[in-house]
Amino acid sequence: MITNDCIAMLLAGGEGRRLAPLTDHQAKPAVPFGGRCRIIDYSLSNCVHSGISSIGVLTQYKAQSLHDHIGDGTAWEKEGSAVRSSIELLPSSRIGTEGYAGTADALYQNLDYIDRLSPANVLVLSGDHIYRMDYRELLDSHKRSGATATLTVKPVPWKEAGRFGIMNTDEQDQIIDFTEKPIRPMSNLASMGIYMFKWADLRHALLEDHSDPNSSRDFGKDIIPRMLEAGNRLMAHRFEGYWRDVGTVQSLWEAHMDLFDREMCDERQWPVLTRDRKHSYPSFLTPHAVVRNSYIHQGSYIEGSAYRSVVFGGVSVGRGTVFRESVIMPDAQIGRNVRIIRAIIGEGAIIEDGAIIDSLDGEVTVIGAGERVGARTGFILEA
Repeated sequence: MITNDCIAMLLAGGEGRRLAPLTDHQAKPAVPFGGRCRIIDYSLSNCVHSGISSIGVLTQYKAQSLHDHIGDGTAWEKEGSAVRSSIELLPSSRIGTEGYAGTADALYQNLDYIDRLSPANVLVLSGDHIYRMDYRELLDSHKRSGATATLTVKPVPWKEAGRFGIMNTDEQDQIIDFTEKPIRPMSNLASMGIYMFKWADLRHALLEDHSDPNSSRDFGKDIIPRMLEAGNRLMAHRFEGYWRDVGTVQSLWEAHMDLFDREMCDERQWPVLTRDRKHSYPSFLTPHAVVRNSYIHQGSYIEGSAYRSVVFGGVSVGRGTVFRESVIMPDAQIGRNVRIIRAIIGEGAIIEDGAIIDSLDGEVTVIGAGERVGARTGFILEA
């Protein structure tokens, strides 16, 4: 029997409606980020750099988009490391036809996978967050405290607190109350959706939850509150680094703009591993291009002007085009004399000559994958 001190279960099955239309054809964790990778690559890379050797990726909505990206998982092997991480895809169709009823049910349906590995601890992660974290520090804190569960936490702006699991703690950072997505938040100390459990206790909780017909099968709504009510010791592990939940269009755009304003982490010490990281591309910036404070993937052809923007590979931009504070996703084709302000252009989108993509009220404009936009502002000709 294989034994592990800690394995990771990465929840990546969410539909991501608040990221539409970017999620119309792919899972939320498969959405591109940062000019060269996809959102899920951050959690996968954190696992690999933290020495976690077994990673289960639980997929459901548009699962094939993640399966195609992850493949056999070898792209996430850390060069020079003695620890070989095994990434196993666990689609909701693996056991039955009904799919995962919630985050807790997703783990319940994969009890056989976890039992086969027989871990002492299970790390439960979300696949749609941007951050770099050494999970070994979380595991050490969890083991020292003897807690049933340890939740990684971070203060969030009060106006956003209703989007998260919110808690209060005592002076020792033991959690004393917890509410998932409260209407009137009691604090702004938010769960980051990163949980470390003792497997024996979590297994019991999952079985108990499955037998409750009134449960919504969710960690934040059911498992954590029930553990707290039963008197289990739950601890908060405070995280000081950069972290953002990119579950909305606005937060995804803001996270890209953060690339220009914050030092998220030293890429040389904690690189984000991704499927195409071993490929090299020639530079296609032409003498006509003007690029200021932007991230441009080398596999793109740029003749226009970019300001505080992120451009992925395979993008073509014609002469006279200007884009500011925008995200141009892979393989988008942008014509000449186009103006794009505060926008996200989806994969493979076609923006015709002379189009103007801007918002008078300052909101972020989103063009979905494969959409075609004509010269009239925001006018989609076809998808």
